[in-house]
Amino acid sequence: MLPARNGGRYTEDFLLEVFNILFGYIQKTFTGKSKVLDFHHPHQLLEGLEGFNLDLSDQPEPLEQILVDCRDALKYGVKTGHPRYFNQLSSGLDMIGLAGEWLTATANTNMFTFEIAPVFIIMEELIIKKMHELIGWREGQADGIFSPGGTISNLYSVLVARYKFFPTVKTKGMAALPRIVLFTSENSHYSFEKASAVLGIGIENVVPVACDDRGKMIVSDLEEKILKEKEQGHVPFYVSATAGTTVYGAFDPFSEIADICEKYGLWLHVDAAWGGGLLLSKKHRFKLNGIERANSVTWNPHKMMGVPLQCSAILIREKGLLQACNQLCAKYLFQPDKQYDVTYDTGDKTIQCGRHVDIFKLWLMWKAKGTSGFELQVNKCLENAEYLYKKLKTRDNFELVFPDEPEHTNVCFWYIPPCLQGMPKDREWNVKLHKVTAKIKARMMEEGTVMVSYLPLKEKPNFFRMVISNPAANKTDIDFVLEEIERLGHDLKL
Repeated sequence: MLPARNGGRYTEDFLLEVFNILFGYIQKTFTGKSKVLDFHHPHQLLEGLEGFNLDLSDQPEPLEQILVDCRDALKYGVKTGHPRYFNQLSSGLDMIGLAGEWLTATANTNMFTFEIAPVFIIMEELIIKKMHELIGWREGQADGIFSPGGTISNLYSVLVARYKFFPTVKTKGMAALPRIVLFTSENSHYSFEKASAVLGIGIENVVPVACDDRGKMIVSDLEEKILKEKEQGHVPFYVSATAGTTVYGAFDPFSEIADICEKYGLWLHVDAAWGGGLLLSKKHRFKLNGIERANSVTWNPHKMMGVPLQCSAILIREKGLLQACNQLCAKYLFQPDKQYDVTYDTGDKTIQCGRHVDIFKLWLMWKAKGTSGFELQVNKCLENAEYLYKKLKTRDNFELVFPDEPEHTNVCFWYIPPCLQGMPKDREWNVKLHKVTAKIKARMMEEGTVMVSYLPLKEKPNFFRMVISNPAANKTDIDFVLEEIERLGHDLKL
């Protein structure tokens, strides 16, 4: 094949066959008749399945086998674009986004200089400006960069905030700083503890703030904990609020939290990895009121906007901070005497050197859908979540984890099998209910017809957390999930 001489014909035949495999997979994903997954245990995959062997060989294998491997790698994986896949915050398979990913892989370039990625660098600048506008920041005053996922975007926010308050950390390290602490809700993403571990701040210096029954940060508890840390001689510097918590989909009271941050001079970050997409909806964007007062925002278009993984942005309200925090001026990359405007060389804003082109698929989708198309997509997902919530309220064998209507598309519930109905809801009942959800999920994986995640939270036994971010999902898929959970769990004996 290319670049071998006379390899054009073989390359074309091979790539067309790969396309046929991909298109067949896509068609199966959306027919509704295929399974979400064909489950096999790790030992089965390691041992090999019907001609699909994961072991590496010393000698090259024929292209026919490579095509079989391409097909089987998809066959035994999870169809995350399937309309009955409700397991993660990111799901769906957008055709324009997929085309963008193919073109990105074909270009195979890097995002650190305009010199080698001129079109993509400009696309990123324009998209980031658009995201600033949607947040409510003034044009020309903010900055941002696309990063490898929400965890890294959140890490950037802590890194830049620390540099803002303690710029000597860049040269002197943490030994030159007092004991600094940051605050985040007890329902926030674990990435803030991870960032603190990576940056040398320490997990013990991440102070959890209590939440109410709906999962929102309690602002009075935040202020009390800030004052307590100050009394102990520690230095508070950062607060993270959440727009769409991972489990409940809750939105913290951003304006009230911003008041506290201004009062005590703290950096306010909003982790809108999951909830940022609601900024595109005139109907739902009020849930993020106050986000414009944040110093930084994480936003993952690969979640509610349906962009293929991965696509995450860290947005900083103060221009120049990203550059100052991370710049090292490597002379073999960032020469100041280039023939173009070198301010478009974004590589020194990042903690990476090589950076994948995540922007093209998002830009292409935005061109294809328009902002109004994304709005319709977001609204549909929230309408489906409302339908699920109302459906659950009418069914005696299901119970909502909390009674309020969901703010986002997270809907949390238990299935109560016949063997537990009518029993007193005491400690023993909770222990049995905890087992119910895990047993149903095990059967669900074996059957492969749907995928819904589950977890415990505090004193609550395991419950299902169903999230809707796939525009291909509709009300019949939601009905099917409830019927399937009932089918899989009705005969449980505990």
